[in-house]
Order: sequence, then C-alpha cells, then structure tokens
Amino acid sequence: MIGFNHITQIHTKMKKKYTLGFIGIGLMGKPMTLRLLKAGYTVNIWNRSKEKLNAVTEAGAIEFSAASDLVNASDIIILCLANTAVVKSVVEDSILESGSTNKLLIDLSSIHPDTTKELADQLKQRCNINWVDAPVSGGTAGAEKGTLAIMAGGSKSNITIAREVLKPLYNQLTHMGDIGSGQVTKICNQMLVSCNVMVIAEMMALAKSSGVDAEKIPQALAGGFADSKPLQIVGPEMATETFEPIKWRVKTLLKDLNMAVNLSTQQNNAIPMTGLAAQLIQLHGNQGFLEQDPSTLIDLFKKKLTL
Repeated sequence: MIGFNHITQIHTKMKKKYTLGFIGIGLMGKPMTLRLLKAGYTVNIWNRSKEKLNAVTEAGAIEFSAASDLVNASDIIILCLANTAVVKSVVEDSILESGSTNKLLIDLSSIHPDTTKELADQLKQRCNINWVDAPVSGGTAGAEKGTLAIMAGGSKSNITIAREVLKPLYNQLTHMGDIGSGQVTKICNQMLVSCNVMVIAEMMALAKSSGVDAEKIPQALAGGFADSKPLQIVGPEMATETFEPIKWRVKTLLKDLNMAVNLSTQQNNAIPMTGLAAQLIQLHGNQGFLEQDPSTLIDLFKKKLTL
C-alpha cells in the first residue's frame, strides 16, 4: 500500500495505483464508486446497509465488514454519508480508532462546517490524517455522468490530490479556501436550489390550476432569464406528477436548509427567504414526504396553503 507521504510526490504518475476506501454506497455513492472503478482505481467499500453493495461488488469493488479495516487497507478514504451525525459517528468510531496514520480523507458529504473543522482537527492531531471537505452538486445524474460540481476546502497540496483522484466524478472542482469552506459553499448552493425548487412547485401548481399546459413550461422558458437546471429537471416531473425514481430526497434539502439557518444565526445574517423555504419543506416532510423526491413539493401547493 502506498503511504500518504509518497502520494504527495507521485500522485500524477501513479494515480491508478492509489487504493481508495469508499464509505457510503447510497444514491450518490453508488454511481461515484462505479465511475472510480471504471477509471482503474482499486476501491474498498463499506456501508451500513449490505444490500446496497451488490452493484459495486459485481463491478469489482472490495467489500469490508468493518470500516476500520477499510481505513487500514486504503491510501485515501472517501466519505459520502447522509448527514453530520453519521459522518461524526464514522470518523470517531472507525477512523480515529483504526490506528492508521498519514492518509487523506475526502468528505463528499454535505455536513455542518463547524463539525468539519472539529473532526479535521481531531484527525490531524491524533492520526496525522489530512482532510478535504468536497461536497458535490449535480444529483445522481451528475454522479452517473461524471459531471458534478465540487466545492472544496483544504490546503492547496491536499486539494491537488483530491482534484486528481476525483477527476472521474466532476466537470469542475473549485478550491474555496480552508477546511470548512467547501461546506459553507454547499450550503449557499442549497439555498439557491431549494428556493428555486420551491417557487417552481408553486408556479407549476398555479399554471395547472389556471388551465395552462404545464408540461410545456420548461420548454417555453428554456434559454430565458427564468430558466434553470432545477426547472428543466423537476418541472416536467411536477407537471406529470412523475415522482419516481427518487434521485434526491426532501429530507436532504431540509437538512441543508437547517444548516443554512444555523450558520446565518452564527454570522448574524438575515436569510428570510431560505428560512421560509425551510419551514415549508418541513411542513411538506411532516406530511410523509421526507423520503420522497423534492418534485413532490407540488403537492404542497395543490392544496389551499395558509401560512
């Protein structure tokens, strides 16, 4: 196994000989792992739900029964997990306790910037493991096609390694600053996405109730100032009420918006539109939609909504 100190010197020439450890084979982790395998990497995998591993093991990924064993057997550890609590649990229970040193951890999850900094500091102090926070945007379609946008925080040298290793996954990777800055940028991304999806839902509901052929709206607005990727993706789904397959989840948007509200409180910033979006998505989630695709938000506006 190549040690991390050597990686910094030979990462360009020897990139396909890195051994990657991927933790979190979910909606996003599965297509990412498949692309890394296709690019020629050896990929060790671990996931809490074993039934999700079949597709990636059949493609050549090596399953580990314990995350700590995966860490010991890998040069670079990649996390793609659901939320802050899960990342914290995996890091504290499996990575800090693994005994491994001199590695790089790349966190693709979207978690709180403060927790990112705390965990990165613990890993550096106790294990000399470096950290790059590299949350992604682009959904499952972007993960499958390798066209994600990645916003990364960390040192310049570690970002250089992450940029090379993650190349099969993205169209652009932007170094946003020190550790935690990638997560702040992802929160900003989700503020824009969530408010956009929310207004698309209320617009689609209004158009349909007014007798407009809502299926034509994304086409009619394409290329204009009102156009956006969310409109072209969720607009047709809302118009036809096609909510499966699930590509992302209401609870994911809610989690990110709650982090935005928390961060704004810390920074003494006002974010009234994002705060309202968080309340409406919470209302929608409370009606049984937390595990559903955000395109279901149109259901919130098909009813008479009183605030």
